Amino acid sequence: MARRDLESGGGGTKNNRTEENYPAPASSHVYEAETHWTSWLVPMFVVANIAVFVVTMYINNCPKNNFQGGCVARFLGRFSFQPMQENPLLGPSSSTLSKMGALRWDNVVNGHQGWRLVTCIWLHAGIIHLLANMLSLVFIGIRLEQQFGFLKIGIIYLLSGFGGSVLSSLFIRDYISVGASGALFGLLGAMLSELITNWTIYSNKAMALLTLLVIIVINLGIGILPHVDNFAHIGGFLVGFLLGFILLPRPQFGWLEQRRLPAGVRLKSKYKAYQYVLWVVSLILLIAGLSIALVMLFRGEKGYDHCHWCRYLTCVPTSKWECSNDT
Repeated sequence: MARRDLESGGGGTKNNRTEENYPAPASSHVYEAETHWTSWLVPMFVVANIAVFVVTMYINNCPKNNFQGGCVARFLGRFSFQPMQENPLLGPSSSTLSKMGALRWDNVVNGHQGWRLVTCIWLHAGIIHLLANMLSLVFIGIRLEQQFGFLKIGIIYLLSGFGGSVLSSLFIRDYISVGASGALFGLLGAMLSELITNWTIYSNKAMALLTLLVIIVINLGIGILPHVDNFAHIGGFLVGFLLGFILLPRPQFGWLEQRRLPAGVRLKSKYKAYQYVLWVVSLILLIAGLSIALVMLFRGEKGYDHCHWCRYLTCVPTSKWECSNDT
């Protein structure tokens, strides 16, 4: 999620097997007849995010509402951007984002507007923010939807975005937060847990794991820069990581072939024992974690009161910048 001084910032239609442009976490050498789904939900998410941004800019109407002038790209009329000193990401004002459903602790807790925990993931602070997130969503999400179907990936995306919003609200009170970054980090987390839970069916697993971990660490590392809501990233990643163990395990080698044998010959269970254990543990942790976080949030508790060092997860002070008490 982007954050500035005033804002932080199943089933499906079957298709023939197709080439994948996105590098998978590891290459499978077992499922020759593995089902590939036509990706339609992720493109719909992209269209929805773009549509919401267009509506937001229409409502923002910089030339009419910015009396000091200085709107960027004034030839766009009411779709022109706020002045660069106000929003360097080329987008609307903070007040417009708040009106559209941006995440802010006071509105959620004191204003009883819990719906902002969901609406904020469809908003973006600017066109730069939007393009970066949508390119990442296409790059990651389409490949996952092709492999696991729209239902599972849709659940991971939405619940991860929600989890990121909850964790962000627990720690950040004085800024508004918008963006799909928490949901995107949830997809990264699901990719990692999918690789772990299906470890035995993949080849090149060590290199795939190393590559994925490097990508995750780099992206989380960017979150320690000022004005970036890394708590949304971390919350989304953790939810997606747990959901990957729950929704993305693959049947063990040989189970699919057993379906062609007489009923009495089937000896193997669909999943390995460790996959069942990871499923149960992850489900318990997910339910418990979200429940505790929501109770703490609506009781008005502040995350920093329970974790003083957590402030360094979202902003590390250096000689180049300082971090406020709320970051």
